[in-house]
Formats: sequence, structure tokens, C-alpha cells
Amino acid sequence: MRIFENLNVDFLSKRKLFYTISAALFLIGLINVIFRGLEFGIDFNGGSEIILQFQNPVEISDIRAKLENTGLGNIEVKTFGGETGVLVRTELQEIPKQIYPRILGNIEETINKNFPGLEKRVIDSSANSLTYELPNPDTTNRLADILNKAGFQATEVSGEPDNKQLIVSVGIADWIKENLKQKMPDNPFKVLREQKVGPKVGAELKQDAVIAIFASLMAILIYLGFRFKFIFAFGAVLALFHDVLITLGLYSVLYGLIPGLNLEIDLTIVGAFLTLIGYSVNDTVVVFDRVRENLKIHKTLPLADIINMSVNKTMSRTILTGGTALITLFVLLILGGEVLRAFSFTLFFGIIIGTYSSIFVASCLVYEYASRAKKRVQF
Repeated sequence: MRIFENLNVDFLSKRKLFYTISAALFLIGLINVIFRGLEFGIDFNGGSEIILQFQNPVEISDIRAKLENTGLGNIEVKTFGGETGVLVRTELQEIPKQIYPRILGNIEETINKNFPGLEKRVIDSSANSLTYELPNPDTTNRLADILNKAGFQATEVSGEPDNKQLIVSVGIADWIKENLKQKMPDNPFKVLREQKVGPKVGAELKQDAVIAIFASLMAILIYLGFRFKFIFAFGAVLALFHDVLITLGLYSVLYGLIPGLNLEIDLTIVGAFLTLIGYSVNDTVVVFDRVRENLKIHKTLPLADIINMSVNKTMSRTILTGGTALITLFVLLILGGEVLRAFSFTLFFGIIIGTYSSIFVASCLVYEYASRAKKRVQF
């Protein structure tokens, strides 16, 4: 299928219009980033991650609805490993103070139910754990087993035969467990893991994400510099910076404006940006390949005519490739559910911006550099 077969548009004569459009989009995004900021997910801000294993298959949307308004702040709920596994992420690292007494009450109720009148003493208490001293090692061992079977996280302080102390963890998982047990009594589950992502780790991940994107752009600059010429590599990488920064600005502009669309930046979104970089540079390389080919064939034609001819000849391929990708991403955006929505949204608009930059920005920047430096491009 071929479209735009005989297209003949003077793109370079309109380059100032394209520069104005790009500058306007960039400034709108920059202003919003400065004044509204960007919202980061748990991966970067820190929080808790809990993995639940249910006995029967569950609907993620149902679990998400049941965990709303439970005092855990912003939460992410995703499938983990299969239809019975659920991954819950929350920005909190400790159980809220107003909920803490209820969790302790549940622990006490479980102990009193199995050991009525048991003499015990709390020797240490913190926001994350409770340490009991019990009458004898045998009771300590039996109580640890009972609490673990009840869904709590209990461990003996030491493995010594005369150990009488027991630590019971008090975490986000306990509050999630209490809420879901009441709302889903017919589908038992257990907590497979609870781990915390500290602010320091989140800051390191944020730094690593920026380094990953910057390193990928530098690697592309070096690769294109060898494959073509530095002038082409420079234009392509500037166009990639253009794509990433405008898409990032779009996140700040649209955050909170579209119901049901969570535009927080997490590791999944970083993956989407890296995918966008790969897609956009591939599109740009196709145009540059045609420019190089035409420069070898039409050695006497001005560079402007060569670039216009190359962009016109590759337009059919660009539109078809971008169009099919956008159709797929649109379906994911509408039907892919909460987990894939932000990822597909990023790629959907990123591909539109990336296709625009491949046609209207990268080639124009090459021509701008060559004309201002008064250099003849040859291969």
C-alpha cells in the first residue's frame, strides 16, 4: 500500500513555523513543570510493596476498588505472576497512627482466642513491630506458628532453646489484610512479601533513570556520528531531546485533568520514554538514509532540495508505520486497563511528537546547521 507517492512539499521553507510550534509546546511544558511540578510514583518517592497470593482468581479492578479510601494514600494495584497474585504499592512506609491500635487489637484478639488468660509482657514497641515476652519457650514457639497461620508476621527473637521472646511485625500488609478479609471472606489469601522502598533508594532510582535516558541519547549521538556525519547525529539527538522534553511537559500539563489517567512518573514510564527514543531515532534514520542516498545520486542539487525530496519520498513509510503503531496504542489506551494506561498514553503522544520531529525538526536542524556554517554535506 502506497500513499503520498507523488508528494512534493517544500518542508524546509516552513521550518520557522515548525520551530515556533516546537518552542511553544516546550515553553508550555516548561512553565507547567516549574509551577506545577511532576508527580512521581512509589518507585521514586519511596513507599511499601506488598505481594498477596489469593486462593481463587481475582479481578484487579475489584481489589483496587476495595482498597480505596482505606487511609493508605495513593496506591497501585497490579497483577503479580498470574490470576491469583496481586502486587499492591503504597506511598506509606509505616502504618498510619490512627490505624495502629486496631492492628494491635487484632493481634491481642488472636492471642487471647488461642491462649485465654495467657501471661505476657510487651517489652518493646515501635511503629513497625511489637515484642512480647512469654512464660516459656514452648508457648513462644506455638504462638509464633498460630500468628503466622493467622496472617501476621511473627518470628522468635532467637533460635536458642530457652528463648521466650517473640517479635510481631506491624506493617501496611496487616491493614490491607484486615480490609480484604472483611470484604472478600470467600477468597482466602496470604501475604507473600512486604518490603519498603526508602526515600534514599527512590532518589537513587530517579538519578539512575535520568542517567539511563541521557546515556541512551549519547550512545545514539556516537552511533549516528559514525554511521552518517556529526551534523546528522547532532540533528537527530536534538530532535530526541525535543521529543522527551515535550512529552515530559505534557505529563505536567495533563496531570489531574483527565479522570482515570494516572500520570505519575515511575520506572514503567521511564521504560516508555526509552522506547519512544528508540522509535523516534529509527524514524529519523530512515529519513537520513534517504538523504544520504540522494546526496550520492544528485550531487549538484542544493541541500534543501535533497532534504525536501527525501522527506517527501519517505512520507508514505512514516505515516503507515506511525499510523499502525498509534492504532495499537489507542486500543491499549482504551482497553488495556489501569496498569497499561499511562505507558500506552506516553507512547501514543510520544510517537505523534516523534514522527513530527523526524519530518519537521531533525532534517530542518541539519539544513540550518549546514547553511549557517556554509558547509557542503558530502558522503
